[in-house]
Amino acid sequence: MRNAIFKSVTTRLLATVAAFCVSANAFALSNGRMAPVAEDIRPQETPLMQAFEGVTQTRPGLSLEGDKRQQDAENAAPTAEDKSAPKSDGTDANSAQAGPAAAAADQPSAEIIRDLSALPAPVKAMRERLVEAAASGDIERLRPLIEGTPKPPQIMNNESDDPIDTLKNFSGDAEGQEILAIMLDLLATGAARVDAGTPDEAYVWPYFIGKPLSELTAPERVELLRIVTAGDLMGMEETGNYNFYRLGISPDGQWKFMAGGD
Repeated sequence: MRNAIFKSVTTRLLATVAAFCVSANAFALSNGRMAPVAEDIRPQETPLMQAFEGVTQTRPGLSLEGDKRQQDAENAAPTAEDKSAPKSDGTDANSAQAGPAAAAADQPSAEIIRDLSALPAPVKAMRERLVEAAASGDIERLRPLIEGTPKPPQIMNNESDDPIDTLKNFSGDAEGQEILAIMLDLLATGAARVDAGTPDEAYVWPYFIGKPLSELTAPERVELLRIVTAGDLMGMEETGNYNFYRLGISPDGQWKFMAGGD
């Protein structure tokens, strides 16, 4: 009986000691190693994180906020190369530096008529008469077209009393056949309708006078080079305008002018 009681007491004592040890260990863990572990799982500024943050501040594309601030600063600060910044006199740098070529490009384009059958009947008839006279090789064939109208055309600024003599003076030969050949080349192209709806309205050959040279297609440049030389074209491109001979007919079919280069 006493042995049984002794074993029972011993067992309870061992159980109490074991429970105390477990509690002590738990207390030690909670006050020792467990607390730091709980703190380690919270975000901290580690050297690796600091290094990554430094990279995002210096590499474009990683820091959106940094790029936005930089872009805003660049947009707000004008640079010396910003040619669109307004000048103090109310103009902008582009218009101040563009020169004649840009000024010509700003002008509204004339109506270009490539299909000559679409010309008004009076204009078409006068063009055909001019072609026939020029193709004859006899410059005197132009005289009835000049003198037989209510308002004679202006021929080369009317530099002489006789318009036929004026045309001969601009020709490279004494008979004026070179100027006749030039007239045929002009009239072989399309026409430009200029000053539409005004007293100065006219159908002008060649059509290049109504189109910036920078906008010409390759076939159009070849067409132009049938009238002028490559050297002439280079000079025209400096100003952006066609400036060789041109011929105009009014809407009512009157020969309006034959003019030289500007």
